[in-house]
Amino acid sequence: MGVLRAAGEGTRLRLLALLSNGEHSVKDLTEILGQSQPRVSRHLKLLADAGLVSRNAEGAWAYYGLAEGGASGDLARWLISRIDPGDPDRARDQSRLDAVRSAQQARAAAYFAKVAHSWDQLRQLHVPEEAVEAAILDAVEGKTVGLLLDLGTGTGRMLELLAAHYKRGIGVDASREMIAVARAKLASASIGHAQVRLGDIADLDASVGQADLIVIHQVLHYFDDPGRMLAQARRALKAGGEMIIVDFAPHELEFLRSHHAHRRLGLSDQQMTGWARAVGLRVADLRSFPTANGAGLTVCLWRLADDPDGTSEK
Repeated sequence: MGVLRAAGEGTRLRLLALLSNGEHSVKDLTEILGQSQPRVSRHLKLLADAGLVSRNAEGAWAYYGLAEGGASGDLARWLISRIDPGDPDRARDQSRLDAVRSAQQARAAAYFAKVAHSWDQLRQLHVPEEAVEAAILDAVEGKTVGLLLDLGTGTGRMLELLAAHYKRGIGVDASREMIAVARAKLASASIGHAQVRLGDIADLDASVGQADLIVIHQVLHYFDDPGRMLAQARRALKAGGEMIIVDFAPHELEFLRSHHAHRRLGLSDQQMTGWARAVGLRVADLRSFPTANGAGLTVCLWRLADDPDGTSEK
């Protein structure tokens, strides 16, 4: 009865519907609903206490998503399926959600345009890049795949690094400036079997084809819902293919969110395992690379492979 009471209120139903599109921060939900932060937080707490949604705290922010399983999670999804898609509140919320996402993408694009030409040097400031790149090469040692897809290719570094391990490579990025730098770098390195395309990696064009290997290097922390991004990537992965994901471990460096367009303060192994399982993949290997003094950012490399027992959304 408590679960039904928690879900059976207008604003809370709207929140459940919004969370069916993926994880969102309290800040974004407040903006979408046009309600105060304390009011939205109170509704979210009631939903979380009832087991309908999950909460993940990251520094000063918190992200909410629908509960993954169990009776409460199933009930949440059933309730959402009963909402009239023509409901005015639902339509208005979706429109505002689209506007919020567009604004986030615009801020990220402006940031990448500003740093495009110094991107590789910027990464060196806080990432043990040589060790990470050696581990990436180790993960593909002895392999040459038909198609490598590099999502969020940036300056094309992964296409350059892995050039000997694919017959054809495609890099996709939403920043025109990054794409311009990547094209110049690939041409300079005489890498003719790779190309880069301007595109939205959160809504991949089917024309990129089905990849044997997908690389997502230092990209997922720019998305509010990395799991949704991973599900998009999964659709472009061949049966039996693999993904290599490189990103930060959880941290509390808020300035990366305010000054460097990060949306998530790192990704945990537990989160990655859950996101992978939801799309029929498993974590086949995990390697961590802390900074030398242990006071900075730790970089993680996950290798994801097919999970025959997983629940694929492909």
